[in-house]
Amino acid sequence: MRTIRMIPRMLAKSAASQPQPANAPEMERLIKLYRGTWEYAETYSKSPQMPNGGENTGTYTSELGPGGMSIVNRFHSKGPVGEFEGLLVMTWDAKEKAYKAYVFGNDFPGALVETGQFEGDALIFRTTFNMGEKSIPMRNETRLDAKGVLTSDAFFGTPAPGAKETPFVHVVATRKQ
Repeated sequence: MRTIRMIPRMLAKSAASQPQPANAPEMERLIKLYRGTWEYAETYSKSPQMPNGGENTGTYTSELGPGGMSIVNRFHSKGPVGEFEGLLVMTWDAKEKAYKAYVFGNDFPGALVETGQFEGDALIFRTTFNMGEKSIPMRNETRLDAKGVLTSDAFFGTPAPGAKETPFVHVVATRKQ
């Protein structure tokens, strides 16, 4: 077991002796968007699962991951909709030429894996969320305005071609640090 844990260290030590590439401009853009401590409000749309909709408030911190090659967000919100806690790790995948996000939450097992790109000033992540036998497309759109307010909107799609997305949650966050 000890030998297995040493392999990443040996590889890292070997990599450390090599010239390190500068941060990818894609990571710099991600850092500029997310880094800091934030307070936020989540407004959930009315839906069959939440007939009255609702609003939660929370905080999240966003910091550099190991070597500055990722952003690690820890978030926690609570309110009438429930209490949510999670971890979000985002990075740039040069091979895929796309951002990857790995979302871990207290209200679903495993990780939700998203793939994203900047489209203009908005960072758009897409994934498919499995609920039983159903696979539901999901899209998340995040942007930072000129005043430093971050907004994020999540939408569920429907498998039917040409069907419209359904708004799920609207988040407004203000950076505290």
